[in-house]
Amino acid sequence: MANVLVVDDEPNILLSLEYLMSHAGLTVTTAPDGETALQRIADSSPDLLLLDISLPGISGFEVLEQLRRSESEWHLPVIMLTAHGREVEREKGFALGADDYVTKPFSTQQLVEKVKALLAERAP
Repeated sequence: MANVLVVDDEPNILLSLEYLMSHAGLTVTTAPDGETALQRIADSSPDLLLLDISLPGISGFEVLEQLRRSESEWHLPVIMLTAHGREVEREKGFALGADDYVTKPFSTQQLVEKVKALLAERAP
């Protein structure tokens, strides 16, 4: 079963995404900030990351940059989740190596489909 790490500083969003992903048959780990996310990635090697941009401490963009520089984690699929829908932020996310970019509010069904499609692409 694939493991998805959900990173968001809003508890309600974390809970709803955790429920959504587990209901879709995935194992879910959560993190409320970028530092915790990096620690969870090091500890549990998730199969996919749902990453909010606006986080306390280090931002989602900074987490993504660190992952893409890491020899062991550069391949980790990342879907950026954000309330910021400006084109410049989308472009920055893709330039830093995001695999997809989803603006809040989002369709839960579309998000599950994107997650499953990315996981299927990366399956051995």
